[in-house]
Amino acid sequence: MNFPMFHRLMCARINNTCMLGGYVTRNIVTVADYKIKWVRPPRIPEIKPQHSGDLELNVTVKPTDIQLYYEKSKEWDDASDIVKKMFTLKHQRYVETRNLKREKTIALVKRHMSDRGSPEAKIAAITSEIQHIQEHMEQHPRNKSSKIFLKELIDKRKKHLKLLRKWDYRRFEWVLERLNLVYKPDPEVPGEVSRKESMRRLTQEHCDNIIQTKLNAYRDELNKQKKDFYLKKAEKLAFILKEEKECGLEPSVTEEEIEALRKKVEEL
Repeated sequence: MNFPMFHRLMCARINNTCMLGGYVTRNIVTVADYKIKWVRPPRIPEIKPQHSGDLELNVTVKPTDIQLYYEKSKEWDDASDIVKKMFTLKHQRYVETRNLKREKTIALVKRHMSDRGSPEAKIAAITSEIQHIQEHMEQHPRNKSSKIFLKELIDKRKKHLKLLRKWDYRRFEWVLERLNLVYKPDPEVPGEVSRKESMRRLTQEHCDNIIQTKLNAYRDELNKQKKDFYLKKAEKLAFILKEEKECGLEPSVTEEEIEALRKKVEEL
């Protein structure tokens, strides 16, 4: 091929191509040709209820409610209206409202009247505190100490939920339903490749293979014994049937039973 022909072929090839990102490509269809626009989803902070899985909890506390532990006292029935009004949440510190709301939240899942140590009660108490701090963060978003404490509480509750899910899944589902929560487990991160972990995995696989081999051998031996048993049983039943016919007795064994045993022997 002479130089002018080679030059014309190269010019035609370049004219049939397009330049994209500094590279010569031929008839490449890009995302821009399809008019597809990707928009990054909005980032949800960890302190928001949408991220932590806290939905609206059906626990109402009114300013006219009585302070915790005073309503069941013996002197409450004989107290005057002014004294009763003094012990309402409206005339008490805000911490009393938090305590009453926490007790009502625990009452949704507690096992008995004095339950404070069960996983359900701990999760309910942490949930009440989380929702209180989330309301506080809505008004004071720059409070770093509350933000750090909120993240710690969310991780602590997730740990309790993970353990409850592992040991009692039905109760775990029940707690989520009662507290109106959404459980979001952490994604499984693959571990680093190491000699120690690989040797453990290979050793476990080798031991499993040995156990499975022995189980298969034992199963074959049992099947062999089962075959001999069915064969002897069929022979004895045939002998019993023959003797009963010769003696003129009503047969207690049928030909179908003997034939079924022989089929089992053939299958084994």
